[in-house]
Amino acid sequence: MKFAKRMDRFGEGIFSKLLEMKQRKLESGEPVIDLSIGAPNIPPAEHIREALCKAAADEKNYIYAIQDQTELLEAVAGWYQRRYQVSLDPKTEICSLLGSQEGLAHIALSIVDEGDVVLVPDPCYPVFGDGPMLAGAELYYMPQKKENGYIIQLSQIPEEVARRAKFMVVSYPNNPTTAMAPDSFYEELVAFAKRYEIIVLHDNAYSELVFDGKTCGSFLKFPGAKDVGVEFNSLSKTYGLAGARIGFCVGNAEVVSHLKTLKSNMDYGMFLPVQKAAVAAITGDQACVETTRKAYERRRDAMCDGFTSIGWTMEKPEATMFVWARIPHTYSTSESFVMDLLEKAGVIVTPGSAFGPSGEGYVRLALVQDEDVLNQAVEAVKRSGIIPALQP
Repeated sequence: MKFAKRMDRFGEGIFSKLLEMKQRKLESGEPVIDLSIGAPNIPPAEHIREALCKAAADEKNYIYAIQDQTELLEAVAGWYQRRYQVSLDPKTEICSLLGSQEGLAHIALSIVDEGDVVLVPDPCYPVFGDGPMLAGAELYYMPQKKENGYIIQLSQIPEEVARRAKFMVVSYPNNPTTAMAPDSFYEELVAFAKRYEIIVLHDNAYSELVFDGKTCGSFLKFPGAKDVGVEFNSLSKTYGLAGARIGFCVGNAEVVSHLKTLKSNMDYGMFLPVQKAAVAAITGDQACVETTRKAYERRRDAMCDGFTSIGWTMEKPEATMFVWARIPHTYSTSESFVMDLLEKAGVIVTPGSAFGPSGEGYVRLALVQDEDVLNQAVEAVKRSGIIPALQP
């Protein structure tokens, strides 16, 4: 059998590798605490689950959706107006996604041709680069360095690269670095995109998971942003609907239109009961959002304080559901540290190298376990004998 040459660009996903490692450990009868994948364990609020169940019980809702329901589009427009003070046209500036991952994997197909340059953050969530590569793009990595607060330095992108670029992906609050960008960055981003005629995709999946009394808005609130790009938003983390796969592409009407056309040839729309659940989530009681945010903040404190107390110093993130931590100096690679951590402590985290060249030397830990389990993880690492290696 012969297969597509484009598959040569992809190796086995890091999360698949980690799952295999986990399974081997469990099959040997050893406990494993998984802090690798950002899979939320906080369920949707009751009113959201009720909306989903009621709609799923209606036999009329099992037809092809084909397109987004008017109710959903108007709900998203209202949500963006209330939450972000951003006005959207429900008919032309909103498109649903079967989860942000699906949108990130496919949108480049509607924008770039083989050989076009796409700018992606480094480190970044893997699909930011995988989607453009699927479309045959050439990637240029924009470093997110600690000395710059993990903020992309647009002025350092070579002129010849910027002139060739057709599309760029940006995301703050950032996965995996957890950084938030100042308003000045977005103002510079809009000017940069206009100057070089680059379409911008801003992923805003973590705007509600911001801690210590801080807040976060939308890329689209900045003057001129809608002229140059779109924003992806998701209900996975904020409302606990990760498995239901609900996301949205909003903003520039031309970009949204091309994505809608692409998707009309790839899927039959979002399951109608899931659309009902989405409406219930973004129009209903928002107390659940604050409850979720507080839960992640408590987990952040438990994890960072706990590991710091045993010698693995961790800076507390200001946002997201992750912690970005340096590996001990005694390890040469993040992957070797991850392997040791699993074998000796039964704790799985994600190597920073999985997020791009600049991720080496770090690991990402997901706040996807309750506080008591996080405390167990700290104790497991302490008992494992890795502790001397964690000393500075």
